[in-house]
Amino acid sequence: MSEEKKTTSTKAAKKILISQARPESEKSPYFDLERKHKVSLHFHPLIELIAIPSKDFRKNKIDIATFSAVIFTSKHAIDHFFRTCDELKVSISQDTKYFCVTESVALYLQKFIMYRKRKVFFGADGTNKKLFDVLNKHKGNEKFLYVCSENQQDNEIVNWLKEHECEFDLGYMYRTEFSDIKKVLLEHNFDVICLFTPSGLKSLFQNKPDFKQNGTAIGAFGSSTCKAVEDAGLNLHIKVPSPQTPSMIAGLDQFLSSNSKKK
Repeated sequence: MSEEKKTTSTKAAKKILISQARPESEKSPYFDLERKHKVSLHFHPLIELIAIPSKDFRKNKIDIATFSAVIFTSKHAIDHFFRTCDELKVSISQDTKYFCVTESVALYLQKFIMYRKRKVFFGADGTNKKLFDVLNKHKGNEKFLYVCSENQQDNEIVNWLKEHECEFDLGYMYRTEFSDIKKVLLEHNFDVICLFTPSGLKSLFQNKPDFKQNGTAIGAFGSSTCKAVEDAGLNLHIKVPSPQTPSMIAGLDQFLSSNSKKK
């Protein structure tokens, strides 16, 4: 990824790449956003998550039941954690604590547990810093399992756990692979590209090695993704989450409204 000179000017936003799967429900706020701003949203995941079978996870000799707390940075991590527990027939203690990077991720736990009866914590604004503030209050009494991808964990979280001498282990329950969307990138000239993981950025460059920003607005979710975008020398226009824009939808809405006023 070669650095390019950063510019503040952007194209008029009409065609937007959301690097996630298309929402199953037509009631998704994404489609409200599409109608509101009269833009065209294209949903194409830049990465695919491949489940690590429980028999392979077992080889790591990690006893899930011995951990008093679990750290989640995505809904996918939650899916794979409970899938693995089911496959291994692991019973999770009622006292297990869950630490989530955002409120949205925390609320997703309701799909698997009785939310009110469990101890669920999340960062106030969706940043790693706020997550660390919460972890810091509990670090002396917990044994943490950080559920993450085999080839893409958040190093900022790992480093924090090490620096604060937390008892923890990494639970690799899935791996990340790049999607092939070369044809999509060839056929469409996107005005905005929304990224959700550092792997998504790597996939973008693998699919289009000659990618140049040239006025394309970049949106990034999460501090690690934002850092990866900036480290690549790209100009970051939508940085979420924040207190004002807790989601990519909110960030896009604010950006598109501001972009429209400049016309």
